[in-house]
Amino acid sequence: MKLGFIGLGDMGQALVPRLLAAGHEVTGWNRTKKKAEPLFKQGMGWADSPREVAAISEIVFSIVTDSQAVRALALGQDGIISGLQKDAVYLDMSTIDPDESRAVGAEFQQAGLSMMDAPISGTTLTIGQGKASVMVGGEKAVFDRVEPVLLAIGPRVTYIGAQGLAVQLKVALNMTLVIEVIGFCEGIALAEKGGVPREVAVDAMLKSVVASPVINYRAPLILDGHISDATYGDVNLQQKDMMLALTLGRRMGVPVPLGAAANEMLNACRGLGLDHHDFVIVYEVYRRLGGMSK
Repeated sequence: MKLGFIGLGDMGQALVPRLLAAGHEVTGWNRTKKKAEPLFKQGMGWADSPREVAAISEIVFSIVTDSQAVRALALGQDGIISGLQKDAVYLDMSTIDPDESRAVGAEFQQAGLSMMDAPISGTTLTIGQGKASVMVGGEKAVFDRVEPVLLAIGPRVTYIGAQGLAVQLKVALNMTLVIEVIGFCEGIALAEKGGVPREVAVDAMLKSVVASPVINYRAPLILDGHISDATYGDVNLQQKDMMLALTLGRRMGVPVPLGAAANEMLNACRGLGLDHHDFVIVYEVYRRLGGMSK
């Protein structure tokens, strides 16, 4: 199929090659064209605006940082809505406020066009391994049309329900992920301060019932006592998603005390100037608070 992809940051760099490898023709756009250069070498084409991408695509993907960016590329001047064909589909993979996603979707519906929220659960590592999962919200008939293409991204593609519900679930999932990783860091710090060598504690946990995919690939980042500059999701990016979860909890009257506590540890990372690292750097915060390092 002829696909468009808007937003060629780290996640776009991981997703586009999978779509190309599946035999699809992909045309991309990004605010900074230079970021697209590695993908040109793999066969991706280029258009000069989201509108131009949409005009030549059967399915248009986007994955950007926040609601404001989604609204700008979808509804702004030369946006997707002005170029999307009547039988084409717009799939936004960004993690944003569900109400914002629904509001943008309503604009497409009013124009007689199809938009779905299709956030991805995974990192650049798991996407490259073909282990990512995609959750989709919108009309079921439209989902049935796009599902075969989404399976090129990962083997687990799930229809969640009405438009906006997939990104609602993604926010909840990301909150759970952050709580899980921070809990792991807290446990390792407690064991290490008590005399268990860090390597032994990590190995034991990875062999225990607390092991999970996210723990398995993040645990090695703490083994040598410092966090690599390589990141699957830095503190600021993860905190953006945590703030979405806290806002949704307040809006809906759902208590999220563990989410709030986890967010405070991300605040501590930022206060110590560690926010450019993967958020598993919270382990270093626990060590400092526990008197194990400066």
